[in-house]
Amino acid sequence: MRSSRIVVLGATGYSGGLVVDALVRRGARPVLAGRSADKLQALADRHGGLDIAVADVTDPASVHALVSAGDVLVTGVGPFERVGWVAAEAAVAAGAHYIDSTGEIGFVRELVRRHDATTREKGAVMLSAFGYDFVPGMLAGHLAAVEAGETATSIDVGYFATGSLRKGLSQGTRTTVTDGLTLPMTVLDDGVLADRRMAQDIVSFPVRGRATNAVLASGTEILQLPATHPHLRNVRVFNGWFPSLARLTQFGALAATTIARSSAGKRALDAVLSTAVGPAGGPDAAERARTRSVAVAVARSASGAVLAEVEVEGPSPYSVTAELMAVAAQRLARGEGARPGVVGPIDGLGPDGFESLCVETGLRRTR
Repeated sequence: MRSSRIVVLGATGYSGGLVVDALVRRGARPVLAGRSADKLQALADRHGGLDIAVADVTDPASVHALVSAGDVLVTGVGPFERVGWVAAEAAVAAGAHYIDSTGEIGFVRELVRRHDATTREKGAVMLSAFGYDFVPGMLAGHLAAVEAGETATSIDVGYFATGSLRKGLSQGTRTTVTDGLTLPMTVLDDGVLADRRMAQDIVSFPVRGRATNAVLASGTEILQLPATHPHLRNVRVFNGWFPSLARLTQFGALAATTIARSSAGKRALDAVLSTAVGPAGGPDAAERARTRSVAVAVARSASGAVLAEVEVEGPSPYSVTAELMAVAAQRLARGEGARPGVVGPIDGLGPDGFESLCVETGLRRTR
């Protein structure tokens, strides 16, 4: 019987390369997949001769050929709502496990709608948004919900980073952020999913003992925390990477949403925002070492009283994403998935498996 393989699609990209590094450090021999045979071969040679496979999302058949039942497809090829569907559909068709690094809540919601039933039937686990977006927040939110107990009705989750991210964002992150200016941000409001404008709300979180502003964003915590803790009626996610720019971000999102209401305005806005995407790549090892990721969850009662505050810290957003995806891929390849379907990390790996994975990848509770 053939053993399960781990295939990394987009292996020569910035995020994909970090995942490959993390897998090889942990003793895995992933198959490297991407568009350029030359780049793939160079990367394979640097890691001692890994197998390669040329595949491109513009040629769906080439992506479908990457995996068979029981394999694990790891992909960082995004933005996912634009180009991520081919990889997801390839995994579903094959009955392969799947892990992606999307931060796009719309993609995750649609993935559930389209493919949850089929993946359950085939016994495959699909872990979407399995990176800095949004595993640290799930850990913080889960711990806060457990600590607060069933009297907690709401949880706010905030994402922060120590050090400066002004020069430390990858091209993929910049693309997602600029796209997000005009996309709806989804919240759980009294048990119902509702759309809001990016940065519509600004909330202060206690980060390392200091009040820090964050703007309303989207996160899969709104789907996954209530699945594990059904007493939660309100869940919101916030981004505090640039707290001093919270008001400016709020104004910019309002202006962008207003402009994008007309087709001409949308075209003009897209042209302007495309210039903010910048060059390919992302922060190097030295830059990543200067940055730490922080997630804070605050649980409240129906009256608004704070019942629990949890702070989780880990490596830089890009480093922790690579480690999370690598460890999850190895566990799924060993058959350690707890529940098939398009699932969150707690359902997909089990509560104990999820918490141990977080510890293994350097995420720890600091408060």
